[in-house]
Parts: sequence; C-alpha cells; structure tokens
Amino acid sequence: MIRYRLFGRCRIYHDPVSPVLRAPAQIGWDAWFRDIDLVTPRRLKGSELLRRTKGWWTEDPGDIQPVVERFGRLVVGDGGELMVEFQGPEQAQGLQGALKESFGDQVFLSP
Repeated sequence: MIRYRLFGRCRIYHDPVSPVLRAPAQIGWDAWFRDIDLVTPRRLKGSELLRRTKGWWTEDPGDIQPVVERFGRLVVGDGGELMVEFQGPEQAQGLQGALKESFGDQVFLSP
C-alpha cells in the first residue's frame, strides 16, 4: 500500500493546503425529556475530511472525490492528514495524471 497526501490550492492565498484532523469529532446528544451526558468521540473518514475543504480550496470537493476514488481510497493518516491510499505506484501515477487533466495545478498529490 502506498499513501500520498492530497493538497488543494487555497482559495485566498493560492498556496498548497491540506486539511489535518487535529482531534476527533465529538458527537453529543439532546433529548426532549432528559439530559444525556454521553459524548462520543469519532474520527472522520477520508471522504468526510475532504468535504470539509469546501470553501478553502479553489475546486469543489464534490468534483474531486469521484476522480480520486477511481484510482485509490480516501483515508485519514495517523497524524490526521487527508491521504489517498493506493494498491501500487501505477494507480498513484494514474491519479496524478487525472488530477492534472481535470483540475490543472489546483489539486495534486505529495508523497
């Protein structure tokens, strides 16, 4: 398995940026007739983290996700980084070409 980080161009500064999950999402509960003190920490999935780039990247994450998923799988790395996991280097090279063709220099991979 090979993992590359997925970067997009910042909408404001036009430099490469990638989301990093700093802490698990905390999901709590409200009820009509009682108090619930339960909070469930949960890590986001790769596709969920990609969707959080909406408004930050110059390209829409809804357009990026299908291109990425043709070649690999969106995952969250050990450090919370948005990554694409590939079976081999051929898929990584294929995705790099597809990203360049679809988005120019706006979305790209980094080892």
